[in-house]
Amino acid sequence: MIDLGRLRALHAVATYGSVGSAAEALGYTPSAVSQQLAKLERETRTTLIEKRGRGIVLTDAALQLAATASQVLQLVESAELSLEEQRGQAIGSLAIAAFPTAARGLLPAVLPQLIHDNPALDVTVTETDPVEAVAAVARGEIQIAIVHDWHNTPLAIPEELSRVKLGSDPADVLVPASHRLAGKEVVRAEDLVGERWICQPAGSICHEWLVRTMRKAGVQPEVAYSIAEYQTQLAMLARGIGIGLLPRLGRGTLPDGVIALPLQPAPSRRLYAVWRTATARRPAIAVTLAALKAGWSARDTA
Repeated sequence: MIDLGRLRALHAVATYGSVGSAAEALGYTPSAVSQQLAKLERETRTTLIEKRGRGIVLTDAALQLAATASQVLQLVESAELSLEEQRGQAIGSLAIAAFPTAARGLLPAVLPQLIHDNPALDVTVTETDPVEAVAAVARGEIQIAIVHDWHNTPLAIPEELSRVKLGSDPADVLVPASHRLAGKEVVRAEDLVGERWICQPAGSICHEWLVRTMRKAGVQPEVAYSIAEYQTQLAMLARGIGIGLLPRLGRGTLPDGVIALPLQPAPSRRLYAVWRTATARRPAIAVTLAALKAGWSARDTA
């Protein structure tokens, strides 16, 4: 009988394209994955891998077996889900991915109660960009992702995933106290012509939102400082460097010397929890989604 763990290793290599990437996704070492493939070759008496340059490629037989492995793994997952559903308890492992400000501004209030109420549930958290988090959920590496997007920069969600909106997170323009706009009650995009922005690096959702929003107003933003971490952005603003647009979730108390100005039209990003539709029957998914919703509601009413 073919070993399930070896099928999982082969399937991972076929999915991620290399032994190293498969090992990272499975939490193994590359050597361990290679050993699993070698054992599978002996077990099936079939050549599954061929060396090409410094790497390997899967043979046609390996690709066919990997396709079958995908079906087998889906059946195993379905069986596990049925058993967990029958028990009616949230048990096993549950991996959550969250973008940085959700990890800081939402999860610390949610996790203690979730863990206390479900002692048989092993919860882990990874800080991950929304696009990468969605892909990880689709691959089955992550069970629930907390992601965000903006109305003019929607996040693509594959058909096999479900999502629920947690809430909206307003954003403000932040300027140094010495800035020419610091005394205004509200600002508009045309007020920001010629400013040097502090923003997330190109390719991030926040960066794309800023570019699209300013271009719609006929302004090409000059992103002079590509900074991923909001706290670093705030530190630069406090020293009189640039201007920024920061959502309120996880922002914390503004440092001295930084002023928040409402932008009109008022921008806000949408927060969602995303999971694989096929796993919706898991009690672990249900209790975690409920905890996230309750945590956001409590934050809104605080």
